[in-house]
Amino acid sequence: MPSARCSSMAVAAVVAAAAAISCLTPVPPARAADGPVSLPPLRLRVGDGDPCATASTKTAETRPWTHQALQLSRSWQLSKGSGVTVAVVDTGVGESAPALSGRVTAVGGAGTDCVGHGSFAAGVIAGAPADGGAVSGVAPGAQVLAVRGTDNRGNPDAGLVAQGITTAVDQGAQVVYVGQALAEGGEEITAAVAHAAQEDALVVAPVAPDVAPTGLDGRPDTKPRAYWPARVPTVLSVVDHGPGGGRPEGAPAPLAPDLSAPGDGVVGIGPEGKGHYIGSGSSLAAAQVAGAAALIRSYEPELTAAEVSRRLLEAAYPDHTPRLDIYAGLTAVLPAGKAGDRPVPEPAHVPPDTAAAARERALFIGGGALGMAVLVGAAMVVVPLGKARRWRPADGS
Repeated sequence: MPSARCSSMAVAAVVAAAAAISCLTPVPPARAADGPVSLPPLRLRVGDGDPCATASTKTAETRPWTHQALQLSRSWQLSKGSGVTVAVVDTGVGESAPALSGRVTAVGGAGTDCVGHGSFAAGVIAGAPADGGAVSGVAPGAQVLAVRGTDNRGNPDAGLVAQGITTAVDQGAQVVYVGQALAEGGEEITAAVAHAAQEDALVVAPVAPDVAPTGLDGRPDTKPRAYWPARVPTVLSVVDHGPGGGRPEGAPAPLAPDLSAPGDGVVGIGPEGKGHYIGSGSSLAAAQVAGAAALIRSYEPELTAAEVSRRLLEAAYPDHTPRLDIYAGLTAVLPAGKAGDRPVPEPAHVPPDTAAAARERALFIGGGALGMAVLVGAAMVVVPLGKARRWRPADGS
């Protein structure tokens, strides 16, 4: 019995020591699409009876994977987006969010955000690290214009989106981010986008919703289809990818996106406070591209919206869907012309053949020589045969 008791005590001691060691060992930071494991998830909508989003009590302590993937530190040596206004047409933007302090101008009631999605997107576009924190937006020097494109609970509306785009452009936004992908409302949204193009504003939107719509059978319908405003040709449409290059299982399939950008396991801010949320989807990838457009418009202010779009597209990393490469977009020197143009080669010029007569003479002489050689060869055969058979010339009488 004493031996058994000693053995039990030894096992207990080993377990206690292991527990103590595990407490002292630092937990590695969460990586890849898992993100910081303790962050609350970003919501897309809020139910009628649900409370509005508040400040998150969790804070990411390490830089998210998107920071390195986008080479933000390198790009910030050239531009941080200063002097550019990016409109966020979404659920609103919390004006009191520390990461956006002093840089938010709200239209109407868009300075409050019950859902949190618009604030999150604005932070991805232009958030600055709070107190030297690890999380930052793509263009931390840009200004944000908050315009509502949904109702207070996050339900999208084509009329609000179209009006939001028009209002944003009229308020001087050079880049317009739309956080929604709508199945209807093409006519009014197309007109609003045309107004943006006329006023030299670049519209960026997700190519598909973040969550697949429910089909007639009650299951998520992930089939690719066109959504507004992404289907308008002048809109820069964006799909998401994760750190491994893939997309989450069950994500809506994109239909002909222009660009792919980091959109899975994205860390961002809430409508207030210094805490963070985590979210995924094409709407967040589009926010990254909107931030990149702000960097380019700040660095090369003489470029038009169409030229900025061309920079992003032609400098992108080649893939099935080209991947956003911000630094290449900032430094690219592209040939003159519109995106997709191909140089037309000059027609070939063939000089006149001044040696034609000489070539004809050479052919004539060569042909004559060949004929003579044939005759000589025939004579060498026929004459000996004739002699052997004692041929005689024909008698002339």
